[in-house]
Amino acid sequence: MKRKIFVFAAAIISLGVTRAQSVVALPSPDSEQDTISMTDDLQQINVVALRATKSTPVAHTNLSQEVIQSNNYGLDIPSLLALTPSMIATNETGIGIGGTSIRMRGTDATRLNVTVNGMPLNNPDSHSTYWYDTPDLISAVGDIQVQRGAGTSTNGTGAFGGAVSMTTAAPSAKFRGEASLSYGSYNTNKQAIGISSGLMKGGWAVDARLTHIGSDGYIDRGATDLQSYMLQAAHYGSRSSIKFLSFGGKAKTYLTYTGVTKEEMALYGRRYHTEGQYESENGPYTLADGTRVNYYDDQTDNYLQLNNQLIFNHRFSDAWTMSFTGFYTYGYGYYKQYKDARTLLEYGNLCITDPGIEADMIRRKIMRNHTGGINGSASYTADRLQLIMGGSWSYYTCPHWGDLEWVDGFEASAIGGRWYDNDVNKQDANIFLKTIYQAAEGLSLYADLQYRFVDYRAWGVNDNFDWRTMQMQPINVDKQYNFFNPRVGVSYSFAERNNIYASFAIAQKEPTRSDFTDRYMFADDQTEPLSEMLFDYELGYTYSAPRLQAGVNLYYMRYKNQLIPTGMVNDSSDALNVNVPHSYRCGVELTAAWNTTRWLTLGGSATLSSNKILDYVDMLADSPTYGENLGTMTIAYSPDVVASAYAEFRVKGFEATLRTQYVSDQYFTNNEIEALSLDAYCVTNLDLAYTILTKAERKVRLGVSIYNLLNSEYCSNGYGYSYMWDGKRYDEAYYFPQAPLHILANITVKF
Repeated sequence: MKRKIFVFAAAIISLGVTRAQSVVALPSPDSEQDTISMTDDLQQINVVALRATKSTPVAHTNLSQEVIQSNNYGLDIPSLLALTPSMIATNETGIGIGGTSIRMRGTDATRLNVTVNGMPLNNPDSHSTYWYDTPDLISAVGDIQVQRGAGTSTNGTGAFGGAVSMTTAAPSAKFRGEASLSYGSYNTNKQAIGISSGLMKGGWAVDARLTHIGSDGYIDRGATDLQSYMLQAAHYGSRSSIKFLSFGGKAKTYLTYTGVTKEEMALYGRRYHTEGQYESENGPYTLADGTRVNYYDDQTDNYLQLNNQLIFNHRFSDAWTMSFTGFYTYGYGYYKQYKDARTLLEYGNLCITDPGIEADMIRRKIMRNHTGGINGSASYTADRLQLIMGGSWSYYTCPHWGDLEWVDGFEASAIGGRWYDNDVNKQDANIFLKTIYQAAEGLSLYADLQYRFVDYRAWGVNDNFDWRTMQMQPINVDKQYNFFNPRVGVSYSFAERNNIYASFAIAQKEPTRSDFTDRYMFADDQTEPLSEMLFDYELGYTYSAPRLQAGVNLYYMRYKNQLIPTGMVNDSSDALNVNVPHSYRCGVELTAAWNTTRWLTLGGSATLSSNKILDYVDMLADSPTYGENLGTMTIAYSPDVVASAYAEFRVKGFEATLRTQYVSDQYFTNNEIEALSLDAYCVTNLDLAYTILTKAERKVRLGVSIYNLLNSEYCSNGYGYSYMWDGKRYDEAYYFPQAPLHILANITVKF
């Protein structure tokens, strides 16, 4: 094991010094303006290894800083990513702040690789990206590239449906400042202030930003309180740049992840949910059956995350560049939960043996994690050849444990200790080689070879009580994975405005923590989850003219042992997945944008798809169809249609953008049960803004966003499952309703 780590480290280091002996010195800049002009070029060195270009046969969408900032009123990044083809944003609080996530081509967030300046943002354990753990990251982002399918080689968790590559904005060349205030429905508010020193003597520049975002949420008690910071200090020379970047913040969100049933919505309204609810004789709320209840006001998720990066970029010559990034992320957080009438046998530290004893309690689930690593890449560009070599290594460690803050009827001295305690170590390393060769005029050949090694170990006692063994669930995972992920393709440009491309890629991915630890909740055997393999075929055509851009992309994604959602979730709302031997996702993605005049742009996208499991055998232990071969079935959470359209109007300082997205119905399970499904929905948003320019180079932007303009009643997400009890079948489904028409106004001053 140590030998493998040493080999990876040596390989990454060698990438930075390759051909250093044959460097041709670049001339020094003649003026400060020359140095300023190089900042953007040096900024891009560190992400070029992970990005697709015009010559790369990969379906992708680029979001510029202008687009990002025009959508930066206070919502989480998933709301922005939903502007791209095949992407869906989901939210638990109903207003796009707090518990947000994304899906692409029906693939959930655990299979979408997310990086910031090449640093993986996915949690190495759960593979998810928790956007509210990095509040207001959108304000620090310079540009975003969204790749669909297996994409190009990247760092961290394997891209199994797509990748989101973000770069932070380069420091301003001049002294700048910005202050922003937002306020809207449900007490949603944002206050942000940022300042940039500009390029100072000696080539130094410093940026800083502080932000607070808060909201009561549409869902009852769905409050969010987010505090964030960003600090970067950079030095720019004629051929090199070095930057220290730190961003992160503190998040406190009320837990809303249990959702609500249709029956509960009919009785208590769409804003109702049961988190923190407990029976109380003097409770101020009365349920339909006459039960008096109250709500615990600190039923919250609390998390602190600090992300730190040290980035070094160097240009040896016009042909050779290199980049190194060292990174370290610290995270600490806990769920705090009131649990009503809990069976005390499930809490080993209480030393209770009678399964009939119950009590109310307040408990905490705690984690503390450290992630550190290094990324390296080197790029060589000649007249007809571009060669990129890169790699990364990271180490993650995270203890998980739980304690009891209060148990009804127990003295504090009797509830000490941990009721579960386990640890995780993970090492993730990869090396890759990419090349784009222009074989003839307009014809580019692409190859991308990646080797990835994963060592994942988890041990201890989990938070689940297993009633079959009458003890807390033990964890004993010791897995190593060796993945070879090749990608090849061809791109041909002709008649100036036309491009056609084709590619084939293999991607492989390890299971998540939940796939290992929660399998016992639905499996009737002692098997373990298998790693997944994807064979991705893509064929596309784009047309690009000054006033019209259009594209079509055909994809066929065939899977071996794909881990698909069952519709069930664990106690922390993580999806429970099961391997299926053979499945596929195929479809067509259509995009278009038409600049009808200088002041009006029309555009949109549509994804029409089929997502199927072949010969699906239902192996969920409590399922009514256990053991049956159900034939070809639709994969859960995979809509057949995702379509959007927009109209953008601009004249002088006024902007108006009308956007509509339609998502067809989705099943929660893989049995195609109508009672366990999410209805199709269509939602329309309107953004209005006016920018005032002053003689002192100041900008004042006044804006208002009207979300769900047509006041549609819809749910963006949910979960559900079937089970048998006393010979009777039950179907249970839970939903996350979204807010009706609501408004968020903003004023931003730049100076």
